Amino acid sequence: MDKTININLGGTLFQIDEEAFQILRDYLQSIDNRFRNVPGGNETIEDIESRIAEIFLSQRGTAGVISKENVNEMIGIIGKPEDFDQIGTESRTQGSSFGHPGPRKRLFKNPENSVISGVCGGIGAYLNSDPVWVRILFVIFTCFFGFGFFVYLALWIVLPSAETDSQKREMYGGQHNWAMPQEWDQHTGSKAGHVINEVFRAIGKVLFIIVRIFLIALGVCLVLTGFLALLTFIMVFIFKYPGAFSTDALGMNLSYLPDFLNYIITPQMVPWVKALIIMVVTLPLLAFIYGGIRMIFWFRARDGYIWLIGLVLWVMSAAALSIILFNEGIGFSETGKTSSQDYFKVIPDTLYIRSGTKISDLKIDHEITVPGEENDVVYISDEKKEIYFRPSLNIETDEGNSASVEIRKRSCGRSTSDAMKKSERLIYNSRISGNTVYLDEFFTIPADSKWSFDYVSATVHAPKGTIIYMDKTVEFLYYSHEADFVTDSKNRFWRMTEDGPEYIEPGQRN
Repeated sequence: MDKTININLGGTLFQIDEEAFQILRDYLQSIDNRFRNVPGGNETIEDIESRIAEIFLSQRGTAGVISKENVNEMIGIIGKPEDFDQIGTESRTQGSSFGHPGPRKRLFKNPENSVISGVCGGIGAYLNSDPVWVRILFVIFTCFFGFGFFVYLALWIVLPSAETDSQKREMYGGQHNWAMPQEWDQHTGSKAGHVINEVFRAIGKVLFIIVRIFLIALGVCLVLTGFLALLTFIMVFIFKYPGAFSTDALGMNLSYLPDFLNYIITPQMVPWVKALIIMVVTLPLLAFIYGGIRMIFWFRARDGYIWLIGLVLWVMSAAALSIILFNEGIGFSETGKTSSQDYFKVIPDTLYIRSGTKISDLKIDHEITVPGEENDVVYISDEKKEIYFRPSLNIETDEGNSASVEIRKRSCGRSTSDAMKKSERLIYNSRISGNTVYLDEFFTIPADSKWSFDYVSATVHAPKGTIIYMDKTVEFLYYSHEADFVTDSKNRFWRMTEDGPEYIEPGQRN
């Protein structure tokens, strides 16, 4: 068991362990060396000892024994001897008051003289005046376009609170007896001033209750919003649970967008992009939840470094994600097109359009529906690591006397030549057999290639008067003129006119 020593401070007996006693002895010796040759120094030393005894009594120590930690905490409250300025002329006339005369004052919030936050009490201490006049001025300026309210709110946020003895010495400039904090707010003033102060305190309590109710409601909203958004993000983007998001209403399926990233971003960058997206999305949501909890329970926490670290991480993540996406986006800066054309050997009177390989023939694991005029559905095959897109179908009147199928491909790249090379690599199959053209329902990109806003269209050219028959398996988007979606089995026959295809009524097909 460590050796303990009995000491007497301010008329109170304490037990203190040996290591703590050595620190306290050195501290008191430094205090004595600083004040013993100063007029009134003995009284100052006695006041310090009384203050130390008061702090030790509030700490009580472990099993009634003052420890090293208790002594260090006491020194942190009172301050080190070198923090004390020499006693000035005013100190010599104040008897037992020892203080910090003559130093530069600092503006703090005064928790010992507060109505709402202690801002006016702190300004009153700084100006050495009754805070009631400061409060009246704030009320007057608040009537002018709310100026006083916003100034008060800014000071509430910016000013620190005078919690320790050293901060209170700076707030009062050493002009008050900080050894007895219970007397700090006992300022002399008129009776009218005290009455007004009490009125302000009553109003402040009401305002405080209103603000607390508002903050609790706001905190609940922040917690619920942040939690639901975070839960939705995790379920949709991490666990890929489609039901967590109403995809039907928006015409979009967001659950498999992370899988689509594997086909539009350089493979080595995909894990980094996913991790950065998680950071950019989750950090603000976690901040909402934590901030809401603080508003609800109104607790104090030394979390400034946590907020700062979180902000730095978010800014770094957002910056890194922006740089990566910008670098990837350069690969889509230019557009290139290529086309090929296959002619019918004999111009048919009736030209049949049928499906070649169908989407239903593929093993599709996921579908991503994106609204738009082109390539509105993306199909993903996890087994083959391939993606498939729907091409579009157009029918146009040929000005000459020929029938053909033109396949147009378009891609994006870093340059026009790069985009043209990418468009040439797109895989799409079509063939002509007699009077029939077979068109696949999808096109894809080669393995280990990135999607580059690729687009494929098949255009059937036929001379005027040719009958066009659409097989019921054809489900492409039909863009020519104002024709509708070609999926209705009743609208399978069309006749080519100068203005394009025209629907043939059942009785006019012969």
